[in-house]
Amino acid sequence: MKKLEEYVRSIPDFPEEGIIFRDVTSVLQDADGLHLAIDTMQDLIKDLEFDVVAGPESRGFIFGTPIAYLNNKPFVLIRKKGKLPCETVEKTYDLEYGTATIEMHKDSIKPGQKVLIVDDLIATGGTTEAMCQLIESLGGEVVGIVVLIELAGLEGRKRLESYRVDSAICYPGK
Repeated sequence: MKKLEEYVRSIPDFPEEGIIFRDVTSVLQDADGLHLAIDTMQDLIKDLEFDVVAGPESRGFIFGTPIAYLNNKPFVLIRKKGKLPCETVEKTYDLEYGTATIEMHKDSIKPGQKVLIVDDLIATGGTTEAMCQLIESLGGEVVGIVVLIELAGLEGRKRLESYRVDSAICYPGK
């Protein structure tokens, strides 16, 4: 069987020159790659106690739902503003060129619940930090973050130093 890294397609000079884009769709398009990705992420959190799994659209849904299923836990959606039908709480955060806002249903996390965040990637850590703050605003405790890919050169882990962060694959560059 191939290593997990071998399923990730690397696309040079996308979206701009000098960037190597790490494409997770190549992992999803291969049954063995998808299976290995979920199993590897599951193995990273096997010692973690949590009540709820949360993940952002869209790839956090893809990787988070099977993790929730395997652990018999509920899955909470974190979405872009305006996509959820019930009463929400929101968090606006800075991007490289502007801002973004994410939301969760107000009743999705109960005070004191231990939350695992699952996503495909950590780059600068801004989105993940905003998710943590959103969960904590509802009284939840983020006990772990697990991602398929970490781009260590962008130093997102520094923003998240007060949280446990696990990555299945860690690339040193940007």
